[in-house]
Parts: sequence; structure tokens; C-alpha cells
Amino acid sequence: GAGKTTVFNLITGFLKPSNGEILFKGKEIAGKKPHLLAKWGIGRTVQLAYLFPDFTVLENVVASFYLYPKCGFWEGLFNTRQYRRKEEKILEEAMDILKLVGLEKEKDTLGKNLPHGHQKLLTMARALAIRPKLLLLDEPVGGMYFDEVNLAISVIKRIRSQGTSIVLVEHNMRLMRFCERIVVINFGQKIAQGTYEEIKSHQDVMKAYFGQDYDA
Repeated sequence: GAGKTTVFNLITGFLKPSNGEILFKGKEIAGKKPHLLAKWGIGRTVQLAYLFPDFTVLENVVASFYLYPKCGFWEGLFNTRQYRRKEEKILEEAMDILKLVGLEKEKDTLGKNLPHGHQKLLTMARALAIRPKLLLLDEPVGGMYFDEVNLAISVIKRIRSQGTSIVLVEHNMRLMRFCERIVVINFGQKIAQGTYEEIKSHQDVMKAYFGQDYDA
């Protein structure tokens, strides 16, 4: 209830702010439609692993290339050479994304048959299909086992190394260690901001986590 997901919903256009402004690459984006923001390069995941359950892992990613139409109606209807080339290109890109998140061996598995941790990774893969400049990850390791968390951390690091900016909402302290900047909000108010070393011993943060009687 701190307001973390609400911030993501404001950035991605699912909620409209009552005041203030939201800037992305110097452009005001507050109140813009979600599909426009996705087209401009803002991708996101949500806390629950929303998938096409009866699509394969590969089909889930291919379906997420919706922002980039493969071809016109007639080219698809007549299965032209240009249409087939674009289909092949999308399949190649989808497989590259699956390799990035470590799911290439599961490409023919139905989404609903993946374990929870892999379903969360598949939601990241689907978000990457829009080729985001900014990727918002809402509790990306929520509900994962220890080894799954390690895998997710390595995936997030690989995504970041390719030049994608990442903002993540997370309670798991292990992810905070490699964040460049941390912002802590409590009941809609920012109570701290800084590096991991600065945040981990911040008195207001400790009190928010452990109660007002917390003794440093």
C-alpha cells in the first residue's frame, strides 16, 4: 500500500495524475494512452505473470510484437515473400529474447506449464518484444525460490548491459544491492533516496520496515 505500483500505473498511462508532471526523455507523458507510451519505448511487467496460457513460450513472445505490424492484410492473405521474410525476422528476434532470459530450451512449452519463476521470466521476455528504452519491472522476483531469484538477477543484469534503463519495484533486498539508485516510499511519501549503502542503514527506512520502536 505504499504506492509503488501506482507510480508505475501513472508512468504507463493506466492512471492519470491529479497534478504534477511525468517526463520521459524530456517529453511530458502524463495522461497519454498506454499503447502510445509502449510505442515510445516504455515497457512493463506486472506483479502477476499474465501470459497466453495455451500459447507456447515462443508464441507468447511472437504475439508481443504487436507494435510492429508484420505486413498489410493482402500480403498476409496471399502469404507473400515479404510477409514470410518478416515472419522469419520476428521469429529470430523472439528466439534472441528467449536466449537473453534463459528460456530458449522451453520455447515449445505451453505458458501454463512453466513453473512460476519461469513464467515471470517470460513476462519479461514479452515486455522486451516492444524493444523498450525503459523497462518497468513490478516485483520481478516475487514468489520465486532462491535459485530462481539468482537466475532473474542475472537476466536483469544482462538486459541492463544491453542499454535498457530499468526501474524495478521490489521487496527483496538482494536486488537492491546492484541498483544504482534506490527510492523508498511509505504510504505515498518518499522517505529516502540514495545508494544501497546509504539506504540500508537509513533510520526512517528501518522504522518503516521494522516499526517505530526499532533500535539501531
